Formats: sequence, C-alpha cells, structure tokens
Amino acid sequence: MASATNVLASGIEINGSIRFSNDMIVDGKVEGEILSDKGRVTIGENAHVKGDVTAGEVKVFGKVEGKITSERCELKAKSRLEGDIKTKNLSMEEGASLSGKTEIGG
Repeated sequence: MASATNVLASGIEINGSIRFSNDMIVDGKVEGEILSDKGRVTIGENAHVKGDVTAGEVKVFGKVEGKITSERCELKAKSRLEGDIKTKNLSMEEGASLSGKTEIGG
C-alpha cells in the first residue's frame, strides 16, 4: 500500500495524543501531543493545536500553542506559534508569528 495521509478535518476536536507514521494533515482542534518519529505533519489554516508537536517535518499554517521538535519546520505567512522550536532547518515566511525561543541546527 502506498503511504497514507491521515486527515483530521476542520470541525473535528480531539483531546489526547495522536501518534502516526506517515503524513498527517490537521485542520481541526487538538488538545494534546502530536507525535511521529519521521512523519510529516501539516497544521492547516483552521487548526488550533494546544500541545507539543514532534515529527520529521512540520508545516504550520494555523495556530500552535506548544513546543515544536522536528528535523525541518516551516512557519507559513498566517501561522501563529506560541512556544519554542527545536529544529535542524527553519523557514519562516513574512507575516508568521513566533512567540518563544528557537534552537536551530545540530
């Protein structure tokens, strides 16, 4: 089976941890940890995540309140992050909001 993409659509709310291995798109509300060893997670424009996000690659279009730990992190133009980032590669578009400290490289 080809790699699956898991989708948490807008209007869905989850309280608790989410673990996945491939790709995940979150466009709803999550209160809890999002965790993947090497997978990619996209936090959509409608998403609101209250909890830490750990994945191989993280793209943020919406709002995250928590720490992001990844190999690669992208903060898109309308994204809001209230928390720290620990990543090897960070890109941040004009208009993105970051309130926290960053640890880049290593």
